[in-house]
Amino acid sequence: MLQESGLGFGWLAAASVLTSAGERATAVDPLAPKRPHFHPRAKRVIFLFMKGGPSQVDTFDPKPLLDRDDGKPFPGQKPRVQFAPTAELLKSPWKFRNYGQSGLPVSELFPHVAQCVDDLCILRSLHGTNAAHGGASLKLHTGSDNFVRPSMGSWISYGLGTENQNLPAFITICPTFAHGGVNNWGAAFLPAAYQGTPLGNATVPAADAMVRYIRNSRQSSAQQRDQLDLLAAMNREHLRRVGNHPALEGRLNSFELAFRMQMAMPEAQDITGESETIRRLYGLDDKMTANFGRQCLMARRFAERGVRFIQVTHSDGEVQWDQHGDLRKGHAKNAAEVDKPIAGLLKDLKASGLLEDTLVLWGGEFGRTPTAQGGRDGRDHNPEGFTMWMAGAGVKAGTAYGATDDYGWYATENKMHLHDLHATILALLGLDHEKLTCRFAGRDFRLTDVSGTVATGVFA
Repeated sequence: MLQESGLGFGWLAAASVLTSAGERATAVDPLAPKRPHFHPRAKRVIFLFMKGGPSQVDTFDPKPLLDRDDGKPFPGQKPRVQFAPTAELLKSPWKFRNYGQSGLPVSELFPHVAQCVDDLCILRSLHGTNAAHGGASLKLHTGSDNFVRPSMGSWISYGLGTENQNLPAFITICPTFAHGGVNNWGAAFLPAAYQGTPLGNATVPAADAMVRYIRNSRQSSAQQRDQLDLLAAMNREHLRRVGNHPALEGRLNSFELAFRMQMAMPEAQDITGESETIRRLYGLDDKMTANFGRQCLMARRFAERGVRFIQVTHSDGEVQWDQHGDLRKGHAKNAAEVDKPIAGLLKDLKASGLLEDTLVLWGGEFGRTPTAQGGRDGRDHNPEGFTMWMAGAGVKAGTAYGATDDYGWYATENKMHLHDLHATILALLGLDHEKLTCRFAGRDFRLTDVSGTVATGVFA
């Protein structure tokens, strides 16, 4: 009987006995919660992705010498590989002020985020290997700039599962199709259950960003249930004959999750019950901030419902923060769109207690050069040294980690490669980046490839 019911109750019982502690058989439920390798500081991640590359020297990394030497040649050696030629040094058009008890400096571009600076751990020494948007975006999201690899959210879902079986483990809100596109939230060779579920895309207003075909107008829930049960019985019989078939098992799991999502997803996206205070906090009452504010509010709602990894993308479909020219106008507009919503998210998470076990990550695929382009009103791509920040979930709040040189071009102190960033994020989630592996094509792959060092200096 047990043999004939290989995917029935006998299998469920055997799985609970045979799998290691804290794990569930992937064939039964790939998204079941799994135990981390060690005690985690964070349970989930919200990644605020600023597509195009915000300028570090105009946001969170002030450079007095850049102000002093404005208009002069860069005194050091420029990178051997550059995206495009640049001219003389260009000081920031925006002033910096010190905020909070920590006294950390923040540009006047971010007056609302500046009020939350005591919750931030500002990472000033990020560096990568690719000066092009496509390669740099892939490197940030997947750890590789030249091969299709599982995305960061997919690896985290693979390692930890989800806390809500009626929602995906990994949701990406209004992602861009440019520069890596679906590969930035894809699962590659990991089981399909771990890929990101997109809500809309960068060209769709956040209010219209929905899961496609979430409602079935032709069949009742009971009819759908009968249909899925029949299909599952037929496929299980097929599995019994052919043995292990990951693609078919993934398809069965996706059908079941899609059925459950019909109730859970619309409820999660329905913000009619949110108070006017919350709406104003996220900037939903202002045309400038309403779109990104809704994305941030959705991120909070998904986080409190147990979604493991939520990405929120600020993009116009191409390269929102990519100001080779019109720096003053472009960065000012971009910051005005995201500043209040991000601060609202941080304040809301903190008030509800969610910030204690939610890691918020902000940044783009690279930074900008301290030298000028576009008639002294633009900056080129700079992967050699740039800024991201973290908040919540056990990071050392109110601090700056690492540094760039006197002009902000190269990371110099506590240098943090993107592999180090990934290793650190996984460590905050209780995952050993060297042990979170998947066997594929004769090799044990991991998010950090063959390198990566955990930056323990950012831990509280």
